[in-house]
Amino acid sequence: MKILPDLALTYDDVLLVPQYSDVPSRRKLSTQTKLTQKIALQAPIVSANMDTVTESEMAIAMAREGGIGIIHRFMSIDDQVREIARVKKAESFVVDNPITLTVAHTVGDVKKIVEETYTGGILILDEKGQIVGIVTTRDLLFEQDDSKLVSEIMTRDVVTAPRDTSLEQAEKILHKHRVEKLPLVDSKGKVAGLITLKDIMKIAEFPKATKDERGRLAVGAAVGVKAGDLKRVEKLLEAGADCIVVDIAHGDSQLEVEIIKAIRKNFTSAQIIGGNVATAEGTQRLIDAGADAVKVGVGPGSICITRIVAGAGVPQLTAVINCAAVARPQGIPIIADGGVRTSGDLVKALAAGASTVMLGSLLAGTDESPGLLMTRKGHRYKVSRGMASLQANVARKVREGEGEITQEELEDYVSEGVEAAVPYRGSAREMLTQLIGGLQSGMSYTNAHTVDELHEKAVFTRMTEVGLRESRPHDVEVM
Repeated sequence: MKILPDLALTYDDVLLVPQYSDVPSRRKLSTQTKLTQKIALQAPIVSANMDTVTESEMAIAMAREGGIGIIHRFMSIDDQVREIARVKKAESFVVDNPITLTVAHTVGDVKKIVEETYTGGILILDEKGQIVGIVTTRDLLFEQDDSKLVSEIMTRDVVTAPRDTSLEQAEKILHKHRVEKLPLVDSKGKVAGLITLKDIMKIAEFPKATKDERGRLAVGAAVGVKAGDLKRVEKLLEAGADCIVVDIAHGDSQLEVEIIKAIRKNFTSAQIIGGNVATAEGTQRLIDAGADAVKVGVGPGSICITRIVAGAGVPQLTAVINCAAVARPQGIPIIADGGVRTSGDLVKALAAGASTVMLGSLLAGTDESPGLLMTRKGHRYKVSRGMASLQANVARKVREGEGEITQEELEDYVSEGVEAAVPYRGSAREMLTQLIGGLQSGMSYTNAHTVDELHEKAVFTRMTEVGLRESRPHDVEVM
């Protein structure tokens, strides 16, 4: 037996000491940070790879606000690839491979593609591959005959432009002709891309959006450590995933190290996030294996009961401090995963050395989460559950096509998570706005103009339970 000498602390055990500040306006403070060595974010927030938190809708919202979402792995490979594809098709500078059909296809074919991809405009080609029309959702309105050929409903006068058309030029062409989609063609008249008015408007509406080099929204994907997960990695990267998160509860393990090494060997340019760990030694092992970022947190999540069931974990503030002490000198970002309940906790996590925080329950209550919305005693809630919970394990088997869980498996399963109701919180954008505003306030109290300065200048002071009570509303009735 060995007992570590240090007292382990979490977010409620400390406060940041206010310091002299020359910050003129907190709104001007930069919250830019790194997710991995090569992926930059304007907002240091990652949505968790949980099945009640992040699928394509959440990932799109996160990327538009400057963060990023990690699509969970509790689905088939094909389903996860489709979720990635939906994020990538949500917007871009230029759609490199727009969806096309031929004049021989039917209205039913178009409806199927629109339903699967959320694409609002399909280019129609003739036998020679030349554009002869376009079918939009407007053309499909009130069309009941799915057997009808697209040539009977398509818009024929299609405005096109050369493949090297700039966004500024495209905007003028779209405005002049009062159209919303501009196909780009090469010198032979073949489709070379597509620019849409919607994408141009999104660029202006979401100037801090996290995008890849092709102007598509950035998104991550989670994988496990089974033998077949290398195939999943391959398919996810082909679909456009910007990073791969190796997702197991105990990341400081041989299985995790081996899969990270295998991903690094087979996909040399992939951005790999390893985790979860809670010690400096575990962090270093994942870095040595090839991780570009390390996820920290064993048991701090609101729906995680690992510390109760297994008696294992490290209070989150101490875990982040210790892991960051090893990772930051090597240029490896730390993701603080779990335990963040308020914007103040977000500030403390970054001050402790994390580059980003991963949120689960806070985002599970938003419109964009896949969780079910329910009403209880006049209040609205959404469902959240730990990915080590029994309910999540049952759902995983069904979604991955393994059938229902057997009675024997049910009796043998040891749950390390719970299913719970979280308050409905509106849109993810509203939630992120409040969190980033609180972060900037915390930065101003420490005279930090950047996230890196917040870590460098932060001074923590411990407080008692009485101090914690004093920090919250007291001696009043909150309205």
